[in-house]
Amino acid sequence: MGDHEARGDDFEKKAEKKLTGWGIFGSKYEDAADLFDKAANSFKLAKNWSRAASVYIKIANCHLKGDSKHEAASAYVEAANCYKKFSPQEAAQALNQAVNLFLEIGRLNMAARYSKDIGEIYQQEQDLEKATDYLERAADLFDSEGQSSQANTIKQKVAEIAAQLEQYPKATEIFEGIARQSINNNLLKYGVRGILLNAGICQLCRGDPVAITNSLERYQEIDPTFSGTREYKLLAVRILICPFFLDLVQCMPDLNITFSLVLTLNFIPLL
Repeated sequence: MGDHEARGDDFEKKAEKKLTGWGIFGSKYEDAADLFDKAANSFKLAKNWSRAASVYIKIANCHLKGDSKHEAASAYVEAANCYKKFSPQEAAQALNQAVNLFLEIGRLNMAARYSKDIGEIYQQEQDLEKATDYLERAADLFDSEGQSSQANTIKQKVAEIAAQLEQYPKATEIFEGIARQSINNNLLKYGVRGILLNAGICQLCRGDPVAITNSLERYQEIDPTFSGTREYKLLAVRILICPFFLDLVQCMPDLNITFSLVLTLNFIPLL
């Protein structure tokens, strides 16, 4: 590993020298970027992720000087891959730089992909508000590119985070929106019953039996086959026991009722 790191140092010094020397405008930045790239690869072989990440940032700066925004964005992505080894926050920042550049050059699909990655980083770091912001951005971008399946998968993550934060009305609205959008799509319609089940669970968490009953009627309008499904029957039985469940909660105010708890109860086999 020492040899790899020494080679990385050597390539980096040559790149820095190239930048400070004379050269045709643009070409010296390309030459420096090539040398920095060799340095970064050497640092990766040495598993010195911090040095590799910092060199990729230098590569991005070289490409920006040469007005090569796509290459700069790709360098930020490489930097983020290195940062992920030791600093998720810096990885998210580097990916955000890449997203902004991809948006500038109209590569919306790439911007969506890396917005999703940022959201997942923040989700793992339990920064759920930032996770929601980036995941919603990714879903919007995928929608704009006509990639409904990708967008719906991400929207479901947003809904699950909202439920985790006990934002049940928001979660319900998202799940129901996905169901409406999916029901007329031959590839997506078979997942609608599960999505409506999740929406119903969120309604159960709100603890309003009338709203839950109205929701079942609405779900039948979205998917006429829903009343014959196991998911419908699960929700219907839960509605019957909901008043008793709410009485229990009122008698035990310290009981922590969450989306996860109701989801667990939902899969307890019915007797």
